[in-house]
Amino acid sequence: MKKNLIRILTIFCLFIFVISCSRPVCKNTNPIFDKYSPDTKEYKDELVKQLATVDMSRITYWMDIYREDDSVQKYIQAHVQGDRLCAKIVLVVKGSVKGIEGILRTKGMGYRGAGLKGLKFDIKQNSTSTDFIFQEVSWILD
Repeated sequence: MKKNLIRILTIFCLFIFVISCSRPVCKNTNPIFDKYSPDTKEYKDELVKQLATVDMSRITYWMDIYREDDSVQKYIQAHVQGDRLCAKIVLVVKGSVKGIEGILRTKGMGYRGAGLKGLKFDIKQNSTSTDFIFQEVSWILD
């Protein structure tokens, strides 16, 4: 009897842990985010507009993928959610790596779905390109 109770409690705790670490479900309602890829200028320009209109304290970021182009340029793609926003952001990693040393070391392995708390980035925008330049992450909720 006691063993069964311990098993049930363990399974319940694991279930709660898995659910609590998952990214909340969101539904995109912006047709531009449906039409274009997160790597395109159109998508990025729309994301800049949307980020300017939302309450940034209600926005959360969740690790999606890490990638490198020819092992030179590094990118982190993350989900951006909250305050009616459901999109992806492609962060260019150059210069600062504050808080993402583990992601870079493992090339993102084991970090998919992790919360990126205190994410800071700069926006570099001109007529031909828009880039989100990674600055730092306070901590990673994995």
